[in-house]
Amino acid sequence: MRRFGLVVACVFAAVAFASAAFGQSSLGPAQASRYHLPEHTPNATVHDKTLPPIGYVDFCGRAEAECQFRDGKVEALALNGQNWDDIAQVNRYVNTKIIPKSDMELYGKADYWTYPVTAGDCEDYALLKKRYLVGLGLSPDILLMTVVLDEHNEGHAVLTVVTNKGDYILDNRRTEILRWDDTGYKFLKRQSQATAHEWMSLQKAAPEVMVSTKAH
Repeated sequence: MRRFGLVVACVFAAVAFASAAFGQSSLGPAQASRYHLPEHTPNATVHDKTLPPIGYVDFCGRAEAECQFRDGKVEALALNGQNWDDIAQVNRYVNTKIIPKSDMELYGKADYWTYPVTAGDCEDYALLKKRYLVGLGLSPDILLMTVVLDEHNEGHAVLTVVTNKGDYILDNRRTEILRWDDTGYKFLKRQSQATAHEWMSLQKAAPEVMVSTKAH
């Protein structure tokens, strides 16, 4: 098992790299966006509070900074060419950089959430994307860890970006960023925008599922 200190050191080094690589779009306001901004679409409907995933609870028990934000504004990101470029580039970079491997392969246990260095599964990709984007200046309260059921009715984790043009999904299975209702997934629950450790149901009754049992 990797030491947490090593993981943090590696990830913060990567954040520094991301700031240099992805931040180039901020050099001038007149620079054109590399990625086409999406049209406005409805956001996902959020219902009542629900239990967070077991793997997330364990992750937070290791004093991860990701779990610490409070007093979120519960507002949407105002998309522009610069931040949309940053989001798209981070999604592509992490999907390319990290090798898909299951928690059982890496840690000998199921549903172990952590920041990946070279390999990880779906929730690890999402955690790393969130960390990079926060490092580039996006607020954590619009970057929400999210649990879905995929097309095979298996648990899967993605990162939701809450924007003024709708909710968009960063997924380790595809480079394209899709709006939430174009993914083909059933959305179960996600982090609260108000407080990181609280989760909100995206169904009237969200079932408890294990996020991932294989690399995907």
